[in-house]
Amino acid sequence: MHVLLIGEGQLGSALRAVFEGNGLSSQRTDARVAPRFRLTIWRRPEFDIAHPEIAERVAALAPDVVINAAAWTNVDAAESNPDAAYAVNALGPKYLAEGCEQCGAALVHVSTNEVFPGQPGRFYREYDPCDARSVYARSKLAGERAVMALCRRFYIVRVAWLFGPGGVNFPSKIIAAADQRGALRVVADEFGNPTYAPDAADAIARLILTNRFGVYHLVNEGWCSRYEFACQVLANSGRSHIPVTPISHEEWPRPAQPPLHAVLINQAAAALGIRLRPWQEAVESYCRRAFMPTK
Repeated sequence: MHVLLIGEGQLGSALRAVFEGNGLSSQRTDARVAPRFRLTIWRRPEFDIAHPEIAERVAALAPDVVINAAAWTNVDAAESNPDAAYAVNALGPKYLAEGCEQCGAALVHVSTNEVFPGQPGRFYREYDPCDARSVYARSKLAGERAVMALCRRFYIVRVAWLFGPGGVNFPSKIIAAADQRGALRVVADEFGNPTYAPDAADAIARLILTNRFGVYHLVNEGWCSRYEFACQVLANSGRSHIPVTPISHEEWPRPAQPPLHAVLINQAAAALGIRLRPWQEAVESYCRRAFMPTK
């Protein structure tokens, strides 16, 4: 199976590791699936999904599967740069979907929990109605809709609170702030699913092999607040002595307010036997790889 991978961020790097057979997931599913894939990677600036001609380039290559792991992910900056966010997150998937439809390729499009409004107490399954609020979220939802409208063979894969080795993410920021300040204030009324990039990549590879198209939530099992996430990171990186004060989201103003309770439920993939381990175990693996405990 010829896979075209687009994107070299946290998830793109983890996907490459899985398809090349040296993935980071503790489940080591990659050792089983890697021989069944042939991988091509497209990188910017030579291959920019925000340009319309990417559709013809995909069609000419004619892979079996295209994985779109490229995205504008700076949520706050999207508020002041909507054209740039929509170019990558909405028009990019549109062009990829057009190219996939021309050559008969399947398209894996990675999206986000932020397409949901995040009403307190709500848990969102794959086909619950979306209601994106921020510029970033609306651009991602527009990308989902373009894929659904233009490509018959698609996997929409929503993740949440993605983190992985080598990337700039919530755990890496928590560690840096803890080492610099010696104390933290972390929002305690925003909830989500911490998702370890290698585990999500592993699950995507397994999903592709099912040939069952549709919308999926691939997140690590369980959910927590940002405060609980931070405490888990500190405990697993040898920094449990760092004091953490829980605060309200109102005490941490941002240009783009994220949904407060956009907690995803993995129902569709779980029905196929695809589950990700508990988020606490994933954080432990991340910290063991990324941060040696301080002494």
